[in-house]
Amino acid sequence: MKIGNREIGLGHRPYLIAEMSGNHNQSLERALEIVDAAARSGADAIKLQTYTADTMTLDIRAPGFVIEDEGSLWAGRQLYELYQEAHTPWEWHKPIMERAASHGLHCFSTPFDDTATDFLMSLDVPAFKIASFECTDLPLIRKVASTGRPMIVSTGMATLAEIDDAVRTARAAGCKDIVLLKCTSTYPATPENTNVRTIPHLREAFPGCEVGLSDHTMGCGAAAAAVAHGAVLIEKHFTLSRADGGVDSAFSLEPDEFGQLRVETERAWQALGTVSYGVRPAEEKSTAYRRSLYISRDVKAGDVLSAENVRIIRPGFGLPPKFYDIVLGKRVRKDVSVGTPVSWDLIG
Repeated sequence: MKIGNREIGLGHRPYLIAEMSGNHNQSLERALEIVDAAARSGADAIKLQTYTADTMTLDIRAPGFVIEDEGSLWAGRQLYELYQEAHTPWEWHKPIMERAASHGLHCFSTPFDDTATDFLMSLDVPAFKIASFECTDLPLIRKVASTGRPMIVSTGMATLAEIDDAVRTARAAGCKDIVLLKCTSTYPATPENTNVRTIPHLREAFPGCEVGLSDHTMGCGAAAAAVAHGAVLIEKHFTLSRADGGVDSAFSLEPDEFGQLRVETERAWQALGTVSYGVRPAEEKSTAYRRSLYISRDVKAGDVLSAENVRIIRPGFGLPPKFYDIVLGKRVRKDVSVGTPVSWDLIG
């Protein structure tokens, strides 16, 4: 599959998405700086979220509309207030996308309702993202899929049956290209809860879908492990500096860290290779430093080879060590000096 002109799949370097989310801190200038930094750090795409507080929730403080989890980054916050702070103003989308295009970056977004989907289509986005919390919103998935654009679907909290519902709905509505992202819907997430072994199972369970990781852990270890398990796309939250604060800053990568993500995920992908045994072309020179059989003392024609005059040593130009027991007890045909590799033509 492709996003824009970029091939996505096992045969290509992992596609890296820098998720801006609310890390612009309600400054367009900062949002544009984030785009610039993402480009310098090696991202393939910058991703936004397209909603307003009114399209997300109700402006009330009733039970369920205030975050009561004391362990949450947003404990005590009213949902409506939080979304007001975190949303990306819709009039910013075009200048952000234009800045991304100037760097050769793709820019697309996560819509949360039909109006956001229509708005993003008016901007000709190359793909759409579905957030984990909307993975079960089949009407939204149907609307987004009807655009025919590739869909990237996070699957945090979703059961296999719920993922199957989402994939069937998207395909029935006309979406041919789907990437399913393993995701842990905690902020931040821990490596122990990441379970990247799910990635090959996702690929097997949903033939025709690509797979990746939406990663809320710190660092790039989980992402590199995901690539080693077949992830072709990695999404990470991105900020200029965690010290600047912001709704998602605590679990976002800074530019230098995202640059390391680019390096390590590409190394992980390169290291996959194919099933391979024996001497590879790159290893041919190293065969000289294997161990092999060598004459370790001068011998005369007719002398018997023994542990006193034959040793298994480096370099590797003599007979392989597996022939050691066969060679012992054999007579040499001619005078041989110390340091001569043992070969069959020396033995009588």
